[in-house]
Amino acid sequence: MRKTADVVIIGAGISGLAIGVHLAKKGVKDIVILEKTFPGNGATGRCGAGIRMQWGVELNCLLSKFSVEYFENVNEILKNDVDVEFWQGGYLIGAKDELEAEQFRKNVTLQNSLGIESSYLSPEEAKDMMPHLDVSHIKAATFCGRDGHLNPFKTVEAFVKAAMDLGIDIEKNTIVTGIEKTGGRVSGVKTDKGDIKAPIVVNAAGGWSKQMAELAGADLPVYSRRHQILVTEPVEPLQSAMFMGFGLNIYIQQVPHGPFIMGRGDADEPTDLRMTSSWKFLNDMAETVTTLMPRLARLKVVRQWAGLYNMTSDAQPIYDEAPEAKGFYHACGFSGHGFMLAPATGQLMSELILGETPSIDISSLGIDRFKGDMLLPLESSVV
Repeated sequence: MRKTADVVIIGAGISGLAIGVHLAKKGVKDIVILEKTFPGNGATGRCGAGIRMQWGVELNCLLSKFSVEYFENVNEILKNDVDVEFWQGGYLIGAKDELEAEQFRKNVTLQNSLGIESSYLSPEEAKDMMPHLDVSHIKAATFCGRDGHLNPFKTVEAFVKAAMDLGIDIEKNTIVTGIEKTGGRVSGVKTDKGDIKAPIVVNAAGGWSKQMAELAGADLPVYSRRHQILVTEPVEPLQSAMFMGFGLNIYIQQVPHGPFIMGRGDADEPTDLRMTSSWKFLNDMAETVTTLMPRLARLKVVRQWAGLYNMTSDAQPIYDEAPEAKGFYHACGFSGHGFMLAPATGQLMSELILGETPSIDISSLGIDRFKGDMLLPLESSVV
């Protein structure tokens, strides 16, 4: 392992990999990414891997639009031939009640103004698109055909290959044990395999980002909550679009080889970094999906698993340099959407670190917004 580096990135999930690749493409040399297990083993490899541009807050629309356009051209950008399996079957999002339906009208207006081709649908139009959906449970819907999902493992493989081609060192099975500071600035990282001197350290540790911040003496207002998903046996093609409902508390997609992947949120999920599975999730998920899609009632569940959502109080990420430790940067708090925002994260964090003007104005995503009453409007388009 190198003894010195220009940049050390903590975490080889999709965010850390994307930051490393973007920095290297801008000419930064001697980048080391530290990973306590192996690339993608945290939230990245445990997520539903959906990506959508349908949001209710302008900044999230812009971030995700950047990422969709990136993934549409990922092979040319990364200069490798790994197929990330970006399936753009669209997202069909159902409104549970009239209040949500009215918010959806506003969302579509916002999205269209930003060049996102989403549309507002009646329940009958949603039924035409997804015949097995019981639309008596929705008041309206929205749809964007460029939304979709990727294979998270293939996506990690593509970024790892790009990183290695660019000369980035990825140190697997390496545990960060300390962050060194000199005169209020980071000066290196301590690990169980030795120390690395570096003037810039990036905290892209996902569910463990708060613990990494504490090693640097930095206050990071995030917490990690367990989020569970299940997958079924493969069956014949039934839906090409992802169905999602915020008030209905569900997202469900059928992946190209046949299985359904589905998940839901729960504010009572534990926040102690556990990634076990529960019977409660299985029961609640079964009740939700069989109510909305009765035809799926006889599907057999193959397995369920869990990952960590690294949460902020306004459900939007933190892109910033820690005030307590100059040269220590946070890219975390994605609140369950780190995978879909990863290309934007890589671009914007590389610009922030290098002192460039960000491609998208992220001044509102700084850590100082959690002081006083500067929080962003709560993003309602989340599960």
